Formats: sequence, structure tokens, C-alpha cells
Amino acid sequence: MTVVQPDDWHHHFREGARLRAVTPMVARQFRRAIAMPNLKPPVVNTEQALQYREEILAAVPEGVDFEPLMTLYLTDNTTPEEIERAKATGKIVACKLYPAGATTNSDSGVTDISRIRPTLEKMAQVGMLLLVHSEVTDPDTDIFDREPLFIERHLRSLVAEVPNLKIVMEHITTREAVEFVMSCPDNVAATITAHHLLYNRNAIFKGGIRPHMYCLPVLKRETHRQALLEAIRSGSPKFFLGTDSAPHPQAGKENSCGCAGVFTGLNAVELYAEAFDEAGALDNFEAFASFNGPRFYGLPQNTSTVKLVKTPSQVPAACPFGPNELLIPLRAGETVSWTFEASAQSSAASSATTRSSVKSNNNAEDVAPSNNNSSQ
Repeated sequence: MTVVQPDDWHHHFREGARLRAVTPMVARQFRRAIAMPNLKPPVVNTEQALQYREEILAAVPEGVDFEPLMTLYLTDNTTPEEIERAKATGKIVACKLYPAGATTNSDSGVTDISRIRPTLEKMAQVGMLLLVHSEVTDPDTDIFDREPLFIERHLRSLVAEVPNLKIVMEHITTREAVEFVMSCPDNVAATITAHHLLYNRNAIFKGGIRPHMYCLPVLKRETHRQALLEAIRSGSPKFFLGTDSAPHPQAGKENSCGCAGVFTGLNAVELYAEAFDEAGALDNFEAFASFNGPRFYGLPQNTSTVKLVKTPSQVPAACPFGPNELLIPLRAGETVSWTFEASAQSSAASSATTRSSVKSNNNAEDVAPSNNNSSQ
């Protein structure tokens, strides 16, 4: 099938050599991608966001038309004036709300949403989107209940109290989230990842602990996965593609306190095609991947196209990442039932990615030592 080139509305590019490793993979598939701001230190102001944008652009292969869309990391101290400065650049399209401690590098996140109420109101006024990691971080809360509780404690009231604020509930994982988004006005939408469409929580424990299947929000029960499939079958414009591809080095995942994050950036479009195909929803794939996101963000639809062929593609065992590091993609060493054929404009990125993605993960000399840091 030939479709308008998709965008990724949630991507973790990382920094330095790691960023230079993953950016060509992203640009091979997507025309635009939202760059998550949870770096160390986080991207909290306009100047940092613009510098980060330049770092990403410098890693895009020559001749490839790719645009990173930038975000700010909200803290208790983010001011309405900073929102105005960011919006004026035309390069920063959203702010990310991480409840403090919710996921990787989120320790500087918001501790109390009421503290940033003036900032949220300014965002609504100037047309800056709010992207929300929708999980409570109370240590007494069951990890599988964090998303529904966030809706009831925080999100439902936020939608009512700041009615003109555009909100994206990111990487939704539960039936409660699907039902909430569907019940909200048109200013509330959600992204869905490929791995939450394809897997339930059993995948984390299949034959033993599977660290490369551990992410936040964590995979849920099959009943919740079925709710996500119902969402994509519905054809609702409220749902669109956001990979939440979160690369970590192999040693950071495979240790006694492994990092949260699933790396799908190598072959995300193929994984989504497989998920939609298995769900009997291929007729809705192009809208989900290419139309719904731009429409919600108020951006133009892409004009380039890409081709997907229903023939198995081999996933490499590992990809180079940082210095002496390997990156393990989802379904490493296995196959995906669809193959992405790059558009003419992205052929250079495809070649660069192909050259860099053929390493095996069997060479111990290529594996960085573990530092047992779950927020790496």
C-alpha cells in the first residue's frame, strides 16, 4: 500500500552519538517527529529547545527532508512568559507534562499541576499543545492502575477547568483512557504506540524476564490491548501515531535495575502496519499515521508518500548506538510481516540506516558496561 508519509508525534532522540545513531532511522520513515525533552538536563527553555533542534537536524542524512518538532519540559517553575517566547519561534509546538518520577529522566517534572495553572492558561491562549504522560506516581499505587487514577485525579478536572487547551494524552494503554478520550471534546486526543497495540503484559515474562519489553506506561492486560484495537478500528480522528520509541543501550536494559523503554524507531511504520493488518483496520491506517496528527496540531498534511509491501522484513539482532554500545530493537532477530520501502526523498536515510543496522549483538567487546541506572 502507498500512503502519505507518516509523522511520529512522540519520539526520544537522545543526545550526542546516540542521537546521531537513531536520527537517520527516524528520518527514513517519518517526515516530522515530536522530540521529547527529557534529556539530562531537561529541555526547559526556548534557547535549549532551539539548540537541541539544531543537533537533531545536523544528524539528518544529506538530501532528506525531515523536520523535528520541538517541545519544552514543564516544571513547577515554567512561566507564562517562557511559553510566549517558545511560541514566537514557530519551532516549538508543545510542552510536555511529566509528573515527577513517572518515567526516565522525569525527576524535574511537575509536582502539583495547580502550580502551573497560569502557564497552562497561557498555553491555551497562544495555541501551545500540552502533551501528558498520564500516570500518577504515588508509590502506593499499583503500577497497572497508574493511568486510570491519573485521569480521575488530574486529567478530568484539567479538561474542564482549561477548556481551550489542546491536550494529547500520550501512549495510552487502558480501556479507561480510550473511553475518556472518546468522551472528551475535540480538544483532547491521544497517541498509541505500536508495542501497546501488538503486545500485552504477558510479553514481559514470556519464558523469563524480557527487559526489552519493559516500558512506561507498562504493557497491560489483554482486555486493555483489545480496547486500543477497538480505538484504531473505530477510525476516530482522536487517535494518531506516536511511537514513544525510547532507545537505551543494551547494558542499560539487561541488568538488575533495567531502564524503561521499548525501541521501535528502526521499523516503527512496519510494526504499525502489522498491528493494523492483524486488527482488520488497514483502511484506517493512513488516517491514523498521516492525517489525524497534523489535523490536531494544526499543521499541513505531508505531500510525500511511502510504500509498504506485505512481505516479511528481517529485524537485525542489534544496531550500533553510542561508543561501544549496542541498541536492541523490538523483535530483534525476528521478522515483521510488512516491509517499508522508502520514498524517493528519504532514500539517502534508508541507505545510511541499512549500513548501520547490521551488527550482531553477539560480540561482547561491543557491549558497554552496565551502570545499573534505571533512569539512564
